Amino acid sequence: MAAQASHQQAQAGIWTTFSESPVAVKAIFAGVFVNRVGGFLNIFLVLYLIAQGHSASEAAAGLGSYGIGGVIGVLIGGMLADRLGARNATVLSMSSSAVLILSLLYLHDYYLLLLAVGVVGLVSQIFRPASATLLSELTPESRQVMIFAMYRFGLNVGTTAAPLLGYALYNLDHQRFTLLFWGEALVALVYAVLAMVTLPRRTSPAAADPAVPALAGGYLDVLRDRRYLLYLIATMINAGIYAQYLSTLPLDVKAEGVPVFWYTVAVALNGVLVIAFELPLTKLSQRWPFKLTVGVTMLLVGLGMGCYGLPLGPAVIILGTLIWTTAEVIGAPTVFAYPAMAGPAHLKGRYIGSFQFMFGLGTAAGPVVGGALFTVLGHGVWWVLALGALVSAPCAVAGVRGPAGSGATGSGKDAESEGEPPVELPLEGIAIAEAPKG
Repeated sequence: MAAQASHQQAQAGIWTTFSESPVAVKAIFAGVFVNRVGGFLNIFLVLYLIAQGHSASEAAAGLGSYGIGGVIGVLIGGMLADRLGARNATVLSMSSSAVLILSLLYLHDYYLLLLAVGVVGLVSQIFRPASATLLSELTPESRQVMIFAMYRFGLNVGTTAAPLLGYALYNLDHQRFTLLFWGEALVALVYAVLAMVTLPRRTSPAAADPAVPALAGGYLDVLRDRRYLLYLIATMINAGIYAQYLSTLPLDVKAEGVPVFWYTVAVALNGVLVIAFELPLTKLSQRWPFKLTVGVTMLLVGLGMGCYGLPLGPAVIILGTLIWTTAEVIGAPTVFAYPAMAGPAHLKGRYIGSFQFMFGLGTAAGPVVGGALFTVLGHGVWWVLALGALVSAPCAVAGVRGPAGSGATGSGKDAESEGEPPVELPLEGIAIAEAPKG
């Protein structure tokens, strides 16, 4: 009977997973959607800095400062999620964001403004590892992939709507930016209040029972997990390759004389397909072995980018975009869910934070590397990028170990039955094996 119940749980669809999730999980979905809908600061930041009289290069530096702060913020967020709990980390992130966003309106010295923008980027991202950590802690392992697909759905829908809302506020305000910044600060404050009211203080056994000793640990322990380190490296490489559609592809489209219309169609097509099909297809992909899903995903990203290496035209642009969009649709929930199950429970936030850091680092460095390669190789850059994906895929597969009790992997085997070693952590000389999650 227990095995049958476990099997039915593994087969849970979208509505069953959502309806049976705790209130805190639903609050995270609502909060992340609200947060992303209001996340239009980075979209209008360059325009704001130029309107303040700064040069284009100074405005670009401001955007870079925001991005660097965001990459560092997820590392800090992973640490705070483990130390403070998701609720406190989220409240700290959103309330600080609200205050700092408003301060940008009243800072006139460029270097102070640049520093404040970087700190805004940092604190605004602290909530992400905290939210992902709590989602994982409150969700049975067999439903982790589906729950992260729902989380991504809220992110994607909110991100799609953010420019439209930001543009509306921009045009409603005669001072252009005052209403825009106050609107984003208000959204952050709403999320802070929502987190304060709905999220549990802590969910770990040590927090619930003072008799349970708290386990020490940090990011060095994550780095000592050599298999997971392979996964992180593969994530960074693949994220950098994925980001080329936003940077190198438009450069190549212009160089090859293809109408820009087809590039915009391809980008819009990606957004529509991800929002429309990622959740329904996760009903199938959540049953596949993690190794298979992760490997196929990274290979398809490379295949899609390699397709752009054919004589560029509308058909090639659309076909290449469809291929790597398929990778995103079928694999992104698994790729994002795995870090929450990769390590011991007391380091969950740091495992998630390190993943988000490497993913962000890849998307930030990818356009720079891609642009440099494009200046040297021209249209041939796509074959190099495809080769990079061929390297990242086996690294990722080698870095994935089967989660214990893995109904979600479709294998029904734990790490020990697959002959895989436990995670080694230098805690009082004891090797701590992965505990069943959920």
